Amino acid sequence: MAKNRKLSNEELHRKTVDEYKMVEKFPIVVVLDNVRSLNNIGSVFRTSDALMVERVALCGICGKPPHPEIHRTALGAENSVLWEYFDKTEMAIEKLRGEGYRIISFEQTEHSVNLVDYMPMPGVKYALVFGNELRGVGQDIVDLSDECVEIPQFGTKHSFNISITAAIVLWDFFAKLKKH
Repeated sequence: MAKNRKLSNEELHRKTVDEYKMVEKFPIVVVLDNVRSLNNIGSVFRTSDALMVERVALCGICGKPPHPEIHRTALGAENSVLWEYFDKTEMAIEKLRGEGYRIISFEQTEHSVNLVDYMPMPGVKYALVFGNELRGVGQDIVDLSDECVEIPQFGTKHSFNISITAAIVLWDFFAKLKKH
């Protein structure tokens, strides 16, 4: 007999897509600034579903669902998480700011705040911007941000894959906001 039996899918009480769409979400919009990898986009959808993100904004060169490569990593989350597309990231930022979102870019800048120290505030709506795999968040978007936050890193690369960054950040926000 197993000491620690895995739960079955039935025991996990997963929501249907229709049930998921009706549940209140965290007031977080994920903004993808010219992310080129369809696998990364799919992974962000999957993480966004798992952590009840309100929606995803795909900007610039980002691929859009339906697409088999997005589906491969999203595993259907592209159908449960609301999303919208913008030709330019600036357009998404302008719309979200008009809707009262605080714009946070995840980038290493002169005045970025360490994610460990960053405390999201309950009741505040956040637009979290994640950048291109090679260039990061564009300087023009950094300039439009209310603030920048970075994940502390200690190796030689000084960057995480965008889907890993999004997962770390979304879990961190979820954990900190769930306490309130």
